[in-house]
Amino acid sequence: MRAPRVLIPVIVALAAGQALAQPAAFAEPTTRAAPASAAAMKSSFAPVVRRAAPAVVNISAKRVVRQQVDPFWQMFGLGVPQQRVAQSLGSGVIVRADGIVVTNNHVIEGGQEITVALNDRREFAARVLLADPRTDLAILKIDPPGGERLPVLAMDESTDTQVGDLVLAIGDPFGVGQTVTNGIVSALNRITDPNGEGGSAYIQTDAAINPGNSGGALIDMDGDLIGVNSFILSRSGTSSGVGFAIPAAVVRRVVETAVGGGRSVVRPWLGARTQTVTAEMARSLGLPIPQGALVADLYPNGPAARAGLRQGDVVLQADGRPVDDAAALSYTIRNHRPGEGISLTVRRAAGGADQTVTLRAEAAPATPPRDERRISGRNPFDGATVANLSPAVADEMGLDLFTASGVIITAVDAGAAQNVGMKRGDLVRAVNGVQIGSVRDLTAATSAQVRSWKITIERDGRQVTAVFSG
Repeated sequence: MRAPRVLIPVIVALAAGQALAQPAAFAEPTTRAAPASAAAMKSSFAPVVRRAAPAVVNISAKRVVRQQVDPFWQMFGLGVPQQRVAQSLGSGVIVRADGIVVTNNHVIEGGQEITVALNDRREFAARVLLADPRTDLAILKIDPPGGERLPVLAMDESTDTQVGDLVLAIGDPFGVGQTVTNGIVSALNRITDPNGEGGSAYIQTDAAINPGNSGGALIDMDGDLIGVNSFILSRSGTSSGVGFAIPAAVVRRVVETAVGGGRSVVRPWLGARTQTVTAEMARSLGLPIPQGALVADLYPNGPAARAGLRQGDVVLQADGRPVDDAAALSYTIRNHRPGEGISLTVRRAAGGADQTVTLRAEAAPATPPRDERRISGRNPFDGATVANLSPAVADEMGLDLFTASGVIITAVDAGAAQNVGMKRGDLVRAVNGVQIGSVRDLTAATSAQVRSWKITIERDGRQVTAVFSG
């Protein structure tokens, strides 16, 4: 039985600063030691919680939904759909003293009225600066009166976190008020994908993460934010499962984008299709253990090709750290800012020698131009928004960046397209026998006055042709 993923809402506290607060931890790695006595076992987390709690907030998001009446009464023409207000509760973390708050995207998604309640119970209306479903992060802005400086939580994005480190999760589970749970880091760089849109390398913890903890803080013993709690894997559907937090390094990238006025997070790409090295591959390549990412294909003139990578190379390290698999390599590259250099240690396909190359981080190219349009009129695409497919659009949609060119459906609203079953991510291949290579081709094809429509759509690698009346 596959363990269900449970998404949950959460809260956190912080220390003042206009820019993103810096961690309190020392630059030198701290020495770790197990408790040496019964007295040491009784040590309290209170000093750490006292510093962090003021920066943990509660977040509520309200939206109006349409509630259908009982189908039985509808058969007699009785009853009309009713509107009701749905509300989600979660947590958040203040990361800048001027009112920048981080939470999970799923906490505020679809919210028409978002309220942030501080630790002292004051409430403020919040606006969304940036919502990023791919990382499940949302950046909010509140405006405290008189330019008040709010308490903030410093982000520790160093690589010093280790499996076994003590951590605390702070949030507002079940809406009962702020609570704290403790545990340890049980794993690092866990690659999983709760949203089906390209996973991330999460911090795994056994600290209890309850409903309402989503968006809350995972902090270390220095009181610094090392992650934002996001979801759990649970067989029972309750909080008795494995918790996952989005690392602070990812959080900082999204915050920087939002504060800088960006509407979407720019994710650098490798420009290569890679495969995780299996035990069989490792034997054939002469590697001592099955580790690394095998370069299976190169995008013409992409970052990997320009860095000198070749088909058959195996990337063993990135930024001086081992590359466990293909997903870990992708995560490392995406976590860089465009323009930064990334050092890669590569086992060459020819000769088996190791070589270090520098890859320049850059966004996937938007070529051809997006040319996004909403189709309307008496045709099966009415209500669909379409765009030219490029590596940038494919990356945004969570698709294979090597997907052939064409036209992709980016959204489906009320209309004929929704009624006939078109979905976001469908590729339009042909209309009435005409091959569709661009949005301009599709616009011209749908402008025709015809009695029937023969349409070919590609979905999940399979092409389906259907005929609709005009």
